[in-house]
Amino acid sequence: MNWPRSVAVVGASAAGLAAAEGLRRQGYDGALTLIGDETHTPYDRPPLSKQLLSGSWEAERLALRSPEVLSRLELELRLGSTATALDTFAREVVLADGSRVAYEELVVATGTRARRLPGTEEVTGVHVLRTLEDALALRAELALAPHLVIVGGGFVGAEAAAVARGLGCEVTLVTDTSQPMSDALGSDVGGMLRQVHTGNGVRVETGVLVERVLTDGGRATGVALSDGRTVRASTVLVGIGAVPNTEWLAGSGLSLGNGVDCDAFLRAGPGVWAAGDVASWPDPRTGVRSRVEHRTNATEQGMAVARNILAGHSAATAFTTVPYIWSDQYDLKIQIHGLTRGADEMHLAEGALEDHKFTALYGKDGRVCAAVGVNMIRPLRSLRPLVAARTPWGEALATEAAEAPRGTPASSGIPAPTGGTC
Repeated sequence: MNWPRSVAVVGASAAGLAAAEGLRRQGYDGALTLIGDETHTPYDRPPLSKQLLSGSWEAERLALRSPEVLSRLELELRLGSTATALDTFAREVVLADGSRVAYEELVVATGTRARRLPGTEEVTGVHVLRTLEDALALRAELALAPHLVIVGGGFVGAEAAAVARGLGCEVTLVTDTSQPMSDALGSDVGGMLRQVHTGNGVRVETGVLVERVLTDGGRATGVALSDGRTVRASTVLVGIGAVPNTEWLAGSGLSLGNGVDCDAFLRAGPGVWAAGDVASWPDPRTGVRSRVEHRTNATEQGMAVARNILAGHSAATAFTTVPYIWSDQYDLKIQIHGLTRGADEMHLAEGALEDHKFTALYGKDGRVCAAVGVNMIRPLRSLRPLVAARTPWGEALATEAAEAPRGTPASSGIPAPTGGTC
């Protein structure tokens, strides 16, 4: 075995931890350094906008591994250490304190950061929701039962709206899309979600931009909309997407586009790999490049990189996956297999939108690209193979799993969503 003598992993979240664990599980006993800019040991991020924000969980429950389990990995943990540069010639990671970490193989798993509205960084009462500190700070304000304005109708915004209503807050959700989450799920499902939110007391403003945050004495007092209206609030949550953390790689020689550009094996350059939210890679079947910002993908890619590092160049395997995401909003359990954005077809396979219980197939360019389920966990699983196989659309509709119940419209068109990946 011609394994590297040292591996450094930059990014101490799900992808980075998965890479480190994957190496150890396969017998790697060389030097292994895990570098993270946060002071916390690796923790789970999806609960930030759900259980932690609501107060049903405390921060300790988010830990991905106990101190005892981390200790058995025999890592050199460099927490609270921000990577500021990469010297690929010397094979060293430069940290903010000026120290350098040498490596033979490097895993870049630095993830993303929340996108902010310009000029709001120092405004009190304006929040984003990406880190543990973000969630705790927002939770503290919601405990005072304020009026919360949420900018953005994606997963974070919709989940936070549901939690805030459960805490008794007044909530206004503002999105430039036609319906909440319609850029990912289409107008039909988005319309259903809007009805659920409004039925729970959320004021939903769609098809309008937030031009600026209103302030008084350095404190947020609401937002000004592009149509001239204003919405007053004591707290503002900005949920308008994320930005890949790649600035520290400038000048490294790596290709940086929408994230770190990798090949199909997740290799970004000689001795450098990428995994998780920051990695952009081409699907080995279609060649279409993707960057997926979801928890399960981060773990899968971290493990795949570990396998490929130890397999060596000639035995590495291309990474392919069926992305999976879930969202809890009120009594809705929303699950997605695949990538829905850009879909041009939708077929209701089982159930009904008005019952808030259904499964649906999404198609793009004549093939199944995703399956969505609401409150139908087991039936949705039967549709996953159609997504994995990129089944031709007509063939998928002919299968029993995709047949619509009697009296239910067989399919409905959805506008082609735009943007990144779901």
